[in-house]
Amino acid sequence: MKGRFSLHQSNETFPGGIGGLIPQYQKRRARLTGADLPPLDVDFDALKPMPLPPQTMPRPEGLTRVEKKRHMLLGELQGHCELALLHGLLISHLRKHTYPESAPALFRRLWAEQEAWLLDTLPTRWLISAIITFAEHGASEADRNLAARMNILFSLMKIYEAERAFSGHPPQTPFRTQNRNKSPLPVGMKDFSVLQGDLEANLLAPLWRDAEQAPAVGRLTRHLLAVLNSDDGTVFRRFALMREKATKAR
Repeated sequence: MKGRFSLHQSNETFPGGIGGLIPQYQKRRARLTGADLPPLDVDFDALKPMPLPPQTMPRPEGLTRVEKKRHMLLGELQGHCELALLHGLLISHLRKHTYPESAPALFRRLWAEQEAWLLDTLPTRWLISAIITFAEHGASEADRNLAARMNILFSLMKIYEAERAFSGHPPQTPFRTQNRNKSPLPVGMKDFSVLQGDLEANLLAPLWRDAEQAPAVGRLTRHLLAVLNSDDGTVFRRFALMREKATKAR
C-alpha cells in the first residue's frame, strides 16, 4: 500500500524515534471522571464482607468514566469484595496523568494497613499492577526505585512471552539446545551462556536484596519474586530445564 511504513525502507523500528511513542503513551491517561473516592479514613475492614454484585451485560448506557471502570472491574474481580474493587479503582486512577488528590495517600494507606490481606487475596495480576503503581506513587525513593525495576522486569517478561507464544511452544516446554541460532545478539550485546551465565543472578538477586530496604514494597517484591520462582512457565524455568538436561547428557 502506498505510503505505508515498511521496515525494509527504514532503519528504525519506531519511525521518528522513541520520542514518537509519547502520544501513544499518553493516549489512555486522561482522568477518570465521575464519583469521588471514599474518604481517606474509610474503614477497610467494613468493605471485606461486602461481595461484589454480578456484572450486568450489556453495559448500561450513560455511565461516567469511573462507572465504566467499575463495571469492567466487576467482571474481572467477580467473587471478590468491595475492598478488592477499591484497590483496582485506585490503581486505575493513579495510572492517569491527573487523579483525585486523595488517591495516592489512600493507596499507600491501603497497602500499609492491609498488606497481608492483599497478598493473600488478590490475583497475581493485581499485585503486579500494585507494584507498578508504587513506581510513581511510593512515598520513599527506595520504594519507587525498586518498584520501577520490578515494572521493567514484568513488562519485558510480558513482551518476550507474547513473542514466545508465536513459536508454537507452550511456556513449560524448553527449547532444544541443539537448535540454537548463533547469530549475534542485537545492539552489540555479548552472548549469554545458558549453561554457565550469571545474568539471572545479576538481574534477580539485587531485587530480592533491595527489598530489605524498601518499607512499603519490600514484602510485595519478595512475594512476587517467590511466585516467579515457583511458576513453571517462565524463561528462568525453561533455562533451568535446559541446564538440567545438558548436565545429564554430559
